[in-house]
Amino acid sequence: MAPRTRTAAASSAPATHNGDTPPPPPPKDDAPPTPIGVDALLVPVAAEEREEVKVNNASATDMKHACDDALKRFLSRPDLFKQIHTHTDVRLALGWLSVLVAGGTGLYGWRVPFEQSKPGVWAGVLLYVFLTLAQTLYSYFIEGDIVFVGKRKTFDKRIVTERITTTSRTTPSSPQSPPGYSLGISYVRSASGGKTLLGKGRASEERPYTDFFDERGVMDQDRFERWVGGVVGRVMDGKAE
Repeated sequence: MAPRTRTAAASSAPATHNGDTPPPPPPKDDAPPTPIGVDALLVPVAAEEREEVKVNNASATDMKHACDDALKRFLSRPDLFKQIHTHTDVRLALGWLSVLVAGGTGLYGWRVPFEQSKPGVWAGVLLYVFLTLAQTLYSYFIEGDIVFVGKRKTFDKRIVTERITTTSRTTPSSPQSPPGYSLGISYVRSASGGKTLLGKGRASEERPYTDFFDERGVMDQDRFERWVGGVVGRVMDGKAE
C-alpha cells in the first residue's frame, strides 16, 4: 500500500514581515488639498526673508514710496495675487514712443536741409507733444492713485477669479496729527469669465506714518503687513462695505 501523504493547509492570513502587522496602505495621491483660509494667506512675511527699509522720515514722499513698495511685495506673493502691470505698460509704451519720435525727428532734421525738413520736423514735434500729453493725462485721470492691481484664480466647484485694486495717498499733517498713509481697497470675486458676480467689497483705512517708521526712519514691515493683511482679509471675507 502506498504511504499516505499530508497536504499542508494554505493559510488565509496575509504574510507578515518579521512577525509585525502589515503596513497601512499609502495615502492616495489624488486626495484633494486642504483649502487655505484667507487669514493664513495674509500672514506677514518671515523676518529673515526681509531686507531693512530705511528712509528719510522727514519726507512724507519717501515714506509713501516705501509703504507702496512694501504693499506690492506683500500682495504679489505666489500664494496671493499675480500683479497686473497694465498701467505701467501703457505709460512705458507712451514714453518710449515719444522718445523714438523725438530721436527720429532730430535725425530727420539733421540729414535733410532745413527748409525741406520743416513740415516733417513740425509733425514730429506735434506728435511728441501729443504722446507726452497723453502719458500725463493717463497717469492723472486713469491710473490715478492706483498702486497695485492683482488677480488670482481658485477652484471651488468652478473656476473663480478674484481681482483686487489698491490705492494710496498721503493725508497732510495738521496741528493735531502727523501725515498719514491712506489705503483704499476694491475687491471683486466672479466666475464664468466675469459674467457671474459672486461678491465684492470696498474698504479704506488710514494710519499715521509714525506707526510704521521709527525715529531713525526704519520701517516696521511686520506691523505694516499685519495692518494691510487685516484690511484685505476683511474685504475678501465680505466683512467690509
